Amino acid sequence: MAGLVPFLAGRMVKAVVILFAIVVLNFLLVHAAPGDPAMVMAGEAGAADAKFVEQLREQFGLNKPLHEQLMTYVGTVAQGDLGFSYRQQRPVWDLIADRLPATLMLTLSAFVVALVGGILLGTLAAINSGKWSDSAITVVALLAYATPIYWVGLMLILLFSVSLGWLPAFGFETVGAGLTGLDRLGDILAHLVLPVFTLGLFYMAVYARMTRASILEVRDMDFVKTARAKGLRESRIVFGHILRNAILPVITVAGVQGGHLIGGSILVETVFAWPGIGRLAFDAVLQRDYQVLLGIFFFSSVMVIVFNILTDLIYTLVDPRIEVAK
Repeated sequence: MAGLVPFLAGRMVKAVVILFAIVVLNFLLVHAAPGDPAMVMAGEAGAADAKFVEQLREQFGLNKPLHEQLMTYVGTVAQGDLGFSYRQQRPVWDLIADRLPATLMLTLSAFVVALVGGILLGTLAAINSGKWSDSAITVVALLAYATPIYWVGLMLILLFSVSLGWLPAFGFETVGAGLTGLDRLGDILAHLVLPVFTLGLFYMAVYARMTRASILEVRDMDFVKTARAKGLRESRIVFGHILRNAILPVITVAGVQGGHLIGGSILVETVFAWPGIGRLAFDAVLQRDYQVLLGIFFFSSVMVIVFNILTDLIYTLVDPRIEVAK
């Protein structure tokens, strides 16, 4: 780990360059979309006359040339300021901070469930290759991969909430229940079950198929045959030798997808009325709230970069032969 500091320093430099390019590109793409935020705000205020619309444009700097708006925005982001929501009259950082705990709870839980479940199912399928359990896991994984996330969420609501009444369908917690302590925690966890399973099911299918394919490739290598010749237990061979070497491709994909979970949570948060960043992004699109949308894009980009750096560091823990490099 002697090269850890140069590695992190090099990645930070690259991250700054990448984030700058992302900020500029996102700004241009968002402002190229049809729609006028001033018209939306004026319509909501009930005074959509030309003079009032022009006042709103001047108030929020929307009447300036695009390149001036871009330079102003890049300058504020460089100072750690994501701007001000002209729709909700609050700083963007405050809006994101309010929604962040709910989104982290959802995405991290879904990520852990998907990764652990996918690896276990993929390992089980590979160990029983050619048997009925392998075929069943493969078919279920294919169905989960091919089925739209929003449809899965709606079907789970119909089954477990409407038909069986086992789990709540919408929201973060029961409104007006006045629960505290462990009762409130249990209520939140009950609301979390369906969104987590909906979001994690797709990724679980990906990890299961990758784990199965990787294990089938590794299990017949010479070092595995040597381990069997030494008389090691099959469980130790599978988890200590085969899976440890087969897991690297799964870690690669999981590291890339982990940072994208916030984007994937938009549909899930909308279906389940989960008060997270994904729902905030959806509302910002409808309201033409450019600053909020750009702030969420920036935050998501940072998450992707962080997950990629963590993935490279995890490589060295799983396989000591791999060393970090710039």
